[in-house]
Amino acid sequence: MMNPAKPSKSYAQASKQSTSTSNMLKIKESFLALSTNQIDWVNNIVKRNLKSKPHIQMTTKGPSRKQIIIPMSNDNISSFMKNSSAHITNLNKLLRNAKMEVAVDFIRSDPIRLVIVTNKIAVQSDLQIINQYVKKSDDINELQMEEPCLPQSKFYLKIIGILYFPNGKIQEHLNTSDVEIVLKQNQIFDDIKLALRPRVIKVSPRSDMLIVWIDIWDYQSRSKAKCLINWCFNVERYITTIQGANMNLSMP
Repeated sequence: MMNPAKPSKSYAQASKQSTSTSNMLKIKESFLALSTNQIDWVNNIVKRNLKSKPHIQMTTKGPSRKQIIIPMSNDNISSFMKNSSAHITNLNKLLRNAKMEVAVDFIRSDPIRLVIVTNKIAVQSDLQIINQYVKKSDDINELQMEEPCLPQSKFYLKIIGILYFPNGKIQEHLNTSDVEIVLKQNQIFDDIKLALRPRVIKVSPRSDMLIVWIDIWDYQSRSKAKCLINWCFNVERYITTIQGANMNLSMP
């Protein structure tokens, strides 16, 4: 009498088995000293945690876009925060009267800026209303505050095509101060804020060319960086090009 055929594994069962095997291999690669029993023990803990917390994601969130950042002096911040509840009420009244969809939820601060947290992502017209209110506030010295802006991130660019000794004199190589002057004089950088001072580095010890690394503040859409990439401009008699770059952890 023939034995009944064993039921074949379903796709879901095979998938679970494949995932479990893959996880065990990853544990083994990460912890070479673990025995087989220890790997099983770690894998079981991981599976239990995933079942109890299925929403966990191995990602890091960036800054919330539902924020309006206003850099200002510490004295301004202290004065403004003393009446923060009244300011929230007044701002929401102005936004409602202007028929804006944004409302202020709360205001917090750190040593260098106010952060106004809103229920929705603000647009330029919202920023203008908030900017006018804050500047006219009795608690604020207008000269010690900057324009409101949405959260920004660092983006990395490099400028290529410049000689390390642009004047042909070994004693006079291009330095950071020279680059800052060039950037200030060029209109394409008018709306650009540097996150750090530019870094001037030779392409290689034997090369006579250099790379200028610049980090800029930009919105998550990278609108400013996109406008700069592949743009050419003059540094004295040389035509330079701006290119995108990755963050280099070995850079000072």
